[in-house]
Amino acid sequence: MDKVGAITMPNMQLPMIAEMQQMAAMASQEPAGSRMFAQRREVSSRSFSQVLNGAINRVDNLQHVASDKQTAMDMGISDDLTGTMLASQKASVAFSAMVQVRNKLTSALDEVINTAL
Repeated sequence: MDKVGAITMPNMQLPMIAEMQQMAAMASQEPAGSRMFAQRREVSSRSFSQVLNGAINRVDNLQHVASDKQTAMDMGISDDLTGTMLASQKASVAFSAMVQVRNKLTSALDEVINTAL
């Protein structure tokens, strides 16, 4: 993925993908109690809420960029139709992914709440 990803993925998606890979690595670590207390590991200084807020801010930024390009296109300031459509699609895909993450988090929280102790 290194060589192919560097060519095909837009630069704005790379930090989001890196954070998702970091979260996946953290999720696949050994269960609590096995080595956690035996060895002191460096814990990332970023919390889940900070990662989530960062992702939301990036989606918001993509939407603002797309909106600005569409406004410039409508007013005749720009004639970059391709760039405008790409920005619009990036914002749409990012928003759809964010909605899916929200739905997964909501269903996971519901499952945790309904778990019998």
